[in-house]
Amino acid sequence: MDEFGIVILAAGAGTRLKMPLPKPLAPMSGRKMMDYSFGAAADFLERHKRTGKICLVLGHGKELVEAHMHKTWSDKPWESAFQKQQIGTADALRSYFNDISDAKNRKYTIVLCADTPLITESEITSLVNILESENLDAVAATFVEDKPKGYGRIVRAKQGFHIVEEKDASDEQRKITEVNSGLYVMKTDFISKYLFELKSENKSKEFYLTDLFQDDRNVKAITFSDKSPFAGVNTIAHLEDAQKQLRARYIANARENGVRFMAADQVLIDDTVALGEGVQIYPGCVLEGDTVIGDNVILESGVIVKDSSIASNSKILAYSYLEKAHVAEEASVGPFARLREGTVVGARSKIGNFVETKKAVLQEEVKVSHLSYVGDAEIGARTNIGCGFITCNYDGAQKHKTIIGKDSFIGSDSQMIAPINIGDGCYVASGSSINQDMEAGDFAIARSKQVTKKGMAKRFIKSSKKND
Repeated sequence: MDEFGIVILAAGAGTRLKMPLPKPLAPMSGRKMMDYSFGAAADFLERHKRTGKICLVLGHGKELVEAHMHKTWSDKPWESAFQKQQIGTADALRSYFNDISDAKNRKYTIVLCADTPLITESEITSLVNILESENLDAVAATFVEDKPKGYGRIVRAKQGFHIVEEKDASDEQRKITEVNSGLYVMKTDFISKYLFELKSENKSKEFYLTDLFQDDRNVKAITFSDKSPFAGVNTIAHLEDAQKQLRARYIANARENGVRFMAADQVLIDDTVALGEGVQIYPGCVLEGDTVIGDNVILESGVIVKDSSIASNSKILAYSYLEKAHVAEEASVGPFARLREGTVVGARSKIGNFVETKKAVLQEEVKVSHLSYVGDAEIGARTNIGCGFITCNYDGAQKHKTIIGKDSFIGSDSQMIAPINIGDGCYVASGSSINQDMEAGDFAIARSKQVTKKGMAKRFIKSSKKND
């Protein structure tokens, strides 16, 4: 039988966030807000080798939340309960016990909220350790808040304590600065004894889970000196503050692994991004999604990387944009390059300034140095593409492919009219529009013949002595 039932309260609509999503699915640092609470619970079980299941108590957007869980957390044991009406936190926990048949058989129940994304397994572990070592029935995490408006106040007694919500507090109680965090660890038999007896005799007419804590019970309030993990997210401003703290944690950990930020406060980076050792990140960079950056990569100012991988010792020059692309080791990209979905840049290749690629596979040591578009193409190793090159891949109805072999030279201002296949070791003269395949070793030139008329320039150059 599992030791722990970990309950995440995730039924909120989040109307103050003004998003077309249920509150638990608010986007945060490359994840959803609820992923952080769920991740903390999963970390607790795994790190301490404790057995248990995590249950989400859902309400608004139930199907959307469950779909996200199936997609993101399919490798973790989780379950869900449904709170039909949002009439209080005690009612949410009742929904858990009503819907999960073996919930009452789990020795301990941990309760946390989906909208406190900064809580980690460390805070959960601290509460569990105190509950077990002191043989308490329940513990609640608290902290001191200088401006406690909106929080439930902690009223301590010789034995136990109780919590008074803001709306129900007296003027004297509102002066109390120790407040409730919403994180609890309790013995399940303690909950079973009192939960279904709770009344909604308060100004909100809700069933408060906090009413489980009373002065004459074997319960304890545990004050944490650092209040930051317990910050709740109810508004866009709260969301931004939480993201800032998550980013600060991420950057601190990255520094420990040898990542250097030239201006950390000017970098936006998702939790989902993996950074290797020795990476250098300049101001204005944005790194998002399933991005992997290898060792000793340099990202100059203004670089944006989304769902892409950059292998070791590569350099992405200023203001380049990469999305769903792969850059192999020791390559150079930019400045001002755009690598679109399906781009693969081979080892030691160069993508220069104002080059755009899309569904393009470049083998090792390919050079596309200036002002070019390479789309729906394969380019062989060591081929050089001159300035102003274009793959004409779209005929108005369908996309077609350009294949250029290895060790070829494509002159400046040339176009490949796809579908077309250029063999190995070919040479295309500058200014050519190529619409026929070339075999290995071929030379092609396809441009109008130059005609020169001696002395005729004066007929076209208009000069004025007034401007001399």
